Amino acid sequence: MKVVEYGTQHQETILLLHGGGLNGWNYQQAAQQLSGRYHVVLPTLDGHAGSDVSFTTIENNADEIIRWVDTHCAGQVLLMGGLSLGGQILVDILSRRADICRYAVIESALVFPMKWTAAMIRPAYNLCYPLIRKRWFARLQFWSLHIKPELFEKYFADTAAISKENMTAFLEANARYRLKESLAACRAKTLVLAGSKELPIMKRSAKAIAKRMPHASLEVLPGYVHGELSLNHPEAYVNKLLSLLEE
Repeated sequence: MKVVEYGTQHQETILLLHGGGLNGWNYQQAAQQLSGRYHVVLPTLDGHAGSDVSFTTIENNADEIIRWVDTHCAGQVLLMGGLSLGGQILVDILSRRADICRYAVIESALVFPMKWTAAMIRPAYNLCYPLIRKRWFARLQFWSLHIKPELFEKYFADTAAISKENMTAFLEANARYRLKESLAACRAKTLVLAGSKELPIMKRSAKAIAKRMPHASLEVLPGYVHGELSLNHPEAYVNKLLSLLEE
């Protein structure tokens, strides 16, 4: 697993998992802000640009991250965060390792299967995948995600580098993921985030995660869309992490 690290001189580690189709730049500005106090690790999720492993399942990617934490951090980090697909991987990690982190931030993670969406992903991408490397099409996709304009070049470069097989695999996994009962054993103090302008199923997912976890609180961000906090407002995201750590 490939990672980018900031603040390596510090002992306490924060590990942040980017969203599907994105990469470490999802959290780059937040990592730079945190690096004065913490060791920040930004893994590249399986099947994404620069990854050395193809995407198979959310569970397998979770296993890989657990192994990394066991090898490099003696089995525990201070805080783990994740957005969307990264949030689902984080939920899965917390479902099987109750004490892998002391704090967690889960942003916009879907935990109710969308069977119709999952069934349509493969035929849809068979048709439109050749367009992904076209700048005009990438811009349409980019604007639909409401990501701030200065991140377009990174978005375009990374999405164009993802194979059709990997893109299809992680999008299908995202649409099929289901919350596990074992999450109830998690010991981490957790902040669950969703935007008020997200799809109803996303807000329902956030409520279900927070309800399942014994030490979780839910915050619905007024006026925010999917993933907007960490992508577009890194300073506000960092402030929420620091507030959680200081409670």
